[in-house]
Amino acid sequence: MSVTATQQLKVALLSGGPSQEASVSRVSAKSVLAALAPHYPNLINIELNASAVPALQAFQPDVVFPVLHGPPGEDGTVQGLLEILDIPYVGSDVHGSAVAMDKIAAKGLLSNTAVPLAQHGILNRQTFGPAQLAELVMSLGPQLVVKPVRQGSALGVTRVSNPGALAEAVALAFEYDDQLLIEKRITGREMTVGILEHSGGLDAFPVIEIITPGNSWYDFHHRYTQGASDHIMPANISPALSQQLCAAAISAHQCLGCRDLSRADFIVMADDTFVLLEVNTLPGMTPTSLYPDGARGQGYEFDQLLVHLIERAYARG
Repeated sequence: MSVTATQQLKVALLSGGPSQEASVSRVSAKSVLAALAPHYPNLINIELNASAVPALQAFQPDVVFPVLHGPPGEDGTVQGLLEILDIPYVGSDVHGSAVAMDKIAAKGLLSNTAVPLAQHGILNRQTFGPAQLAELVMSLGPQLVVKPVRQGSALGVTRVSNPGALAEAVALAFEYDDQLLIEKRITGREMTVGILEHSGGLDAFPVIEIITPGNSWYDFHHRYTQGASDHIMPANISPALSQQLCAAAISAHQCLGCRDLSRADFIVMADDTFVLLEVNTLPGMTPTSLYPDGARGQGYEFDQLLVHLIERAYARG
C-alpha cells in the first residue's frame, strides 16, 4: 500500500517524560525516527519535560507525533497541551485519550455495547479496608486480576490464583494508582486487534495471538524483551471468531471516541467466547510491538503506517 509523504512538513516526536513507561517510549521513538527520517528531512525528537513547550515553539512543527506510553502522554494531558498550542497531532483527542486510559470509565462506556467484558470490582485507596478483599472474592471468585486504573504495559498488574495473595497484589497496585480495577480472571488465549482509521473508514488488522512460555503471560517483560513472546498472525482461529474480534475492536474504538489508531486486547476462552481487556490509544512502536506487526498484515510497512498517521493528522489540522 503506497503512502506519499509531504516532505516539507516539519514533524516533531514527543517521547520519554515522567511516565513509568518512559524507557519504552524512548525505544518506540528511536524506531519511529529511523523509519521517518527518509520521508521528513525536518524531523526532531523532543523529550517530554519542562523544556518541551519552548522546544515546540522554537521548532514550530506542522504535526506532533506523541510516541508516548502511560500518563501524562496517553491520558489526555499532552493532548490538551497540544490543543492549547494549536498544533495538529497524531492519535486520539483529549476525551478519547482520557476515557480509554481510565479502565473504569472505559468499562462504564463499553458496558452499553455488545462487547463482552470481565466482571469487576473497584478499590479506592481513601476508602479501602481489608473486608473489601473478602467481598471481592465472594462476588468474583478466587481467581482475580488486580490492575491500577490508569497505567499501561501491565505495570502493577498481578494475576491472583488464591485469596491469600490478594492483599499483596493490591498493595503493589496501589503503588501505581490510587484506584484499582479488580477483574474476574479469565483463562484463555491472549489476542489483539489493531485499528487504523483512513478516509474510507476503519480497518481492523489481522488478529494476532500472543504466545508466552509455560504459565507466563504478556507482562512487561514479555512485551519488551526480544524473543520473550511469539506473535502468531493471523491467529489460528475460525473465520467467524476472527470476524467477531475485529468487530468488537472496531466497536470499542468507536465507543471510546478513539481517533487514528488503537489496539484492543482480548482473552479468548476454549469455547471461542471472549472478553475485551482494554483499548490502547497509543500502541507501542518498538521492535517487539504488536501494532506494527498487525499493520504489516494489513499491507502497511512500518514507514508507510507512520506517514499515513502524520498525513492524516496534518490534513485534520
